[in-house]
Amino acid sequence: MPRSVNHVASRAKRKRILKLTRGYYGARRNVWTVAKNTWEKGLTYAFRDRKNKKRNFRALWIQRINAAARLEGLSYSRLMGALHAQGIEINRMVLADLAVNHPEAFKAIVAKVK
Repeated sequence: MPRSVNHVASRAKRKRILKLTRGYYGARRNVWTVAKNTWEKGLTYAFRDRKNKKRNFRALWIQRINAAARLEGLSYSRLMGALHAQGIEINRMVLADLAVNHPEAFKAIVAKVK
């Protein structure tokens, strides 16, 4: 009895992955093994960088808060320590947004902490 191979499904799988590699450079776009490896590696990078994005944004918020706090005569660490001591629960994302877009509100928070 002849061997039965599901060419329809295997071709569809290859076609699906090759469609996902459109826009890649050279053989990474159209050579099956290279394209498959590149696509899989891209998924790894995507997973890693979803975590790194959070890390990068936190660093950005800290830099913005520090810059605004130093204009008010405080360092970042002293400001955050004073906020914690006063029991003011405000996260870094909101604090950085206030520092950039609403400096008067940020000044009011710093004045309450001082």
